[in-house]
Amino acid sequence: MHILLISIIYVAFISLGLGDSLFGSAWPVIQRELNVPIHYAGIVSMIMAGGTILAGLMSDRITRKFGVRVVVPISVFITAAALLGFSTANTFWMLCLWAIPYGLGGGTLDAAINNYVATHYTSRHMSWLHCFWGVGAMTGPYIMGLHLTGGIEWSGAYRTIAIMQIIFAVILAFSFPLWKRRETVNGDTLPVKGLGEILQIRGVKFALLAFFSYCAIEATTGLWASTFLVNHRGIEAETAALFASFFFIGITAGRFVSGFIANKLGSKTMIKIGIVIIFIGIGAIFIPLDVDLFSFAGLIIIGLGCAPIFPALIHSTPSNFGAENSQGIIGVQMAGAYTGSALMPPLFGLLTNTVGLGFYPVFLLAFAGLLAAMFKLLYNVQQQSN
Repeated sequence: MHILLISIIYVAFISLGLGDSLFGSAWPVIQRELNVPIHYAGIVSMIMAGGTILAGLMSDRITRKFGVRVVVPISVFITAAALLGFSTANTFWMLCLWAIPYGLGGGTLDAAINNYVATHYTSRHMSWLHCFWGVGAMTGPYIMGLHLTGGIEWSGAYRTIAIMQIIFAVILAFSFPLWKRRETVNGDTLPVKGLGEILQIRGVKFALLAFFSYCAIEATTGLWASTFLVNHRGIEAETAALFASFFFIGITAGRFVSGFIANKLGSKTMIKIGIVIIFIGIGAIFIPLDVDLFSFAGLIIIGLGCAPIFPALIHSTPSNFGAENSQGIIGVQMAGAYTGSALMPPLFGLLTNTVGLGFYPVFLLAFAGLLAAMFKLLYNVQQQSN
């Protein structure tokens, strides 16, 4: 039963990744079809992020009231409905409308499953959980590409993945008894803490900023890698796109490998190793030589460094703050993470207007430094508490 349930949980995270990566791969076609400015993609993305942030802040209350075994399949059904809605969109405002339930459903699912795995499973499974999100994130654009090259409209890909989501949701619904047997009731009878109370818990603010800075690194690296390579390094667009994708492959492969060593090394060591590797990767991009290999390698190394950090930070939450507080704190951490993902890449884009794309590694270095500092402060608080 243990293996069956964790396999079903992995499936849930594949479904989350499928939808998360779909809009970006479809936007060039959608933008031409709807005849809207290209930067309108940012509006839809911000609405999704807003829904996800709100869901993260509400996740403790929702999960305590209904239970994770109910929240998870319903959240997947909501995202499936939103994807079906996207497939019917023939105006921009309809995209914005369906972005709301997609963000809410995805955010609730993300926070609920992360907390469940953090409190019921080892760090190995947390690493593999996020590895499977990467599998879904890589598969979504592939499905979109198959539809487009096969002469099927982008809406067909959305319908295909929506149907897949519905199947996943049905599987999750039928797994209800498995979740019930494994679900802890430790915190269920305790009053729900408000945002102000959660932020007053020692170390939570440091954890929140750690998630914010980590996601700023991940999102900015992924979004601007190709542009940096083409416009600043003078690399061919096709080559740049290929090696920019290696950043995401580095994250996914790194999380798969991390699963084999996470239990032995522990979350704190995995985070330290990841931060050091990120600094090495950024250093490689900094090297001012006309050798493209350094930039390519730097992106892959940053991806490998990012791989263990997010899962390890999540998994350490119950031990850092107590299982009775973990759902509320993880929800707040998810909100901080998505805020970093939503706001920092556009901020870098604005900065390039004045400082240029050469600022790319400096920007990443600043947030890597902030991540290292926040982790150190969080670690000091936990040492003092113990």
